[in-house]
Amino acid sequence: MREEYDFSNAKRAKDVPHLSKLQAEAKDKTCVIIMLDNEVLQSYQAKAKEKGLSYQTLINHTLMESMAYRSIDEASPA
Repeated sequence: MREEYDFSNAKRAKDVPHLSKLQAEAKDKTCVIIMLDNEVLQSYQAKAKEKGLSYQTLINHTLMESMAYRSIDEASPA
């Protein structure tokens, strides 16, 4: 590993097409840390792989669908 790196010619993420697209997609999202049971995570990872999605996207879709069926106030805590 070098002691110093020269970033003087580096491009900003907005100037790199695929990074710019990722930034636009993440505009209305917030990064969070969540603890899930291993069984739940493995299940979502397997289902996501079958569908060609990321498991985070699949979990997000599931939560969005859940919100459409009932309000969060109606949900009883586990």
